[in-house]
Amino acid sequence: MSKEIKVGLMTLVSGVILYFGFNFLKGSDLFSSSRDFYALYDSVDGLTASNQVMLNGVAVGRVKETRILTDRNNKILVVLTLDQEIPLTNNTVAALGDNGLIGGKVIQLQIGKGTAIVPGDTLKSSKQAGLTAALQDKALPIMTDADSLIRNLNVVVSRFKQTGDVLNQLLSNVDQTGLALRATLNENRKNLSSITGNLNRLSAQLVETEKSIQPIMAKANTFADSLNALRLGQTVAKANQTVAELQAMLQSLQNGQGTAGKLLKDDQLYTNMNQSIKDLDKLLVDLRQQPKRYVHFSVFGGGKKKNKAAGDTLGNGEK
Repeated sequence: MSKEIKVGLMTLVSGVILYFGFNFLKGSDLFSSSRDFYALYDSVDGLTASNQVMLNGVAVGRVKETRILTDRNNKILVVLTLDQEIPLTNNTVAALGDNGLIGGKVIQLQIGKGTAIVPGDTLKSSKQAGLTAALQDKALPIMTDADSLIRNLNVVVSRFKQTGDVLNQLLSNVDQTGLALRATLNENRKNLSSITGNLNRLSAQLVETEKSIQPIMAKANTFADSLNALRLGQTVAKANQTVAELQAMLQSLQNGQGTAGKLLKDDQLYTNMNQSIKDLDKLLVDLRQQPKRYVHFSVFGGGKKKNKAAGDTLGNGEK
């Protein structure tokens, strides 16, 4: 064989290998019987040719191509190539979802009960909320809360800044006050030393005075106690004497001694005194009603006879 024939054969073999390899990378299996089905989506979220078609976790086909149907509001027509004899029904759903954490897309077949379909039919379509979408749904509130937290932190930091300015001003005032106090203390250090010395001497004198006063206070307390005891004894003695005198007086009254006792015990004395009071009362009544019988006034001296006559009358017992 000439070199030209060899080069031609090598070129032909390379072209065949390139063709079959390209189709294989596109998802076409040239050595197996395949069937094409269709699914229609509003959006495929990055689904491309050669993405897998899965059934219960097993790859049963690939995405052959995707087309944009401009005459149907730009919907996406997806051509699915299934390389196994899997009975599909009219209730089979081609669910578009995520293929793990790497973010690729995959179509999951969900075969429901129904009548069998043939290649070229259109499957029902749906979209699953993948892990990425779930993470986005979860992360969106967190990001919102984080944004709100950051805004609140900014407000707090601004307030802390204002507080820091106030604290700086306060510390500056405290420093100025400390300097003023230090200057005042330096100026009056001699006076303060003198005052402290005077206070020490006064304290020492107060201690000595306290020592001198303590014996005097002890004596005063003793004298006060003695005086109180003496006065209390005198008071008790006088009280006892008074009680004894009262008892003797009551005993005299009980025995009928003295005028008061006789008044209490002698009924005859009471009767006589009562009779005398009655006679005196009658005399006063008669004197008030007939004063001429007892008192006579005469300009020429005739009153003596009348007085004598009155006296004789009283002597005879007339009233």
